[in-house]
Amino acid sequence: MNALNMLKDIISQLTGVLMSVLVLGVVAGVVFGGNVPFVGGVLDGVLGLVNSLGSNGLVGLLVAGWLMTKVE
Repeated sequence: MNALNMLKDIISQLTGVLMSVLVLGVVAGVVFGGNVPFVGGVLDGVLGLVNSLGSNGLVGLLVAGWLMTKVE
C-alpha cells in the first residue's frame, strides 16, 4: 500500500510540474508572441484545443479560468 501512495505522490508532483510548464508556455506565448523557443507551439496547441471544444466564447473563458487556477 505504501508503494501505491508513493506512486500517487510522484504522479501528482509530475502533473503539477507539467501544468506549470503549460501555463508558462501560454503566458510566454501571449507576452512574447509565437516566436519563443521551446514554448512557441504551446499557445497554438491550447488555442486549437479550445477551438475544438467549441466556438462558444464561454468555453474559452472556462479554459482561461482553469489555467489561472493551476498557477498557484
